[in-house]
Amino acid sequence: MKKTQNISLNFDLRHLEIFCKVYELKSFSKAADTVFLAQASVSERIANLENMIGTKLFDRLGRKIIPTKAGDFFYRKAMALLDMKGKICMEFQEFLGVKRGEIHAGGSTIPGEYILPGLIQLFRKDYPFISVSMTIADSKRIEQDVLEGRLELGIVGAITSGKNLECYDLWEDELVLAVPAGHSWTEKKKVSLHDLMEEPFVIRETGSGTLKIMAECMNMSDSEITKSFKIVARLGSSTAVKEAIKAGLGISVLSSRAIDTELKAGLIKTVKIDGISMKRHFYLIRDKRRTASPPCQAFLDFLVSNHHAE
Repeated sequence: MKKTQNISLNFDLRHLEIFCKVYELKSFSKAADTVFLAQASVSERIANLENMIGTKLFDRLGRKIIPTKAGDFFYRKAMALLDMKGKICMEFQEFLGVKRGEIHAGGSTIPGEYILPGLIQLFRKDYPFISVSMTIADSKRIEQDVLEGRLELGIVGAITSGKNLECYDLWEDELVLAVPAGHSWTEKKKVSLHDLMEEPFVIRETGSGTLKIMAECMNMSDSEITKSFKIVARLGSSTAVKEAIKAGLGISVLSSRAIDTELKAGLIKTVKIDGISMKRHFYLIRDKRRTASPPCQAFLDFLVSNHHAE
């Protein structure tokens, strides 16, 4: 008769959190960054789990980490335990009426730099014991971080995949053609798309929501814009693009929210593009597979209730 293996699962929830990050990111190094441990420590925790269970949870194929069948099974059970822990914590917080903690949120450049700071200040008047840790990156990166659990929620100007995302339409934004004061176009009411392609142009980075909406409104792809326009620089933020315009490096398409101060000061002018209107919406996104913490839910409810904010 085959002897049954005795399994001693003497692990804590921290083991499960680390295991789940390795499973989701398929990388010991990325998981180590997420859980704030050295890679060697993460590897040791996984090895301890495998020793307890008596089987491999991951196959190491060179630099690739692939879950085994046992790893897939263990992940489902680990997530159930972690979800239970999260629910217990939230229920206990609600029972005690506790509204404190930290929210890990993300925003693409325009909402992150020009809209959310003022709203966070208003939010903290109602919840003075909740702090907001805000990551600012391009829309694609924020969406990825939300789906991989690094951020609890994000506010972005473009969504690439809505499969596992819960989305809320918050604010409208208009993209405008911005030129430096003194440019020959400042006296014109509108210019053609062909004229636009002949001018030195400063463009946002790949993954930017601004670039995605601009391309969609012009019926072009990012690569087609790169080929058709006279690109003199590709910059990673609206602030950098603004400074390039003011310095006379080129013209660009930017959110009207980003250049409000410069427009009032007369440093930048806007010109319409004939036949093209560039409007978009900013969306609050959250991974619907994950249970929102009480602070996160409070912030989400606040933003949705203030969706008319300017």
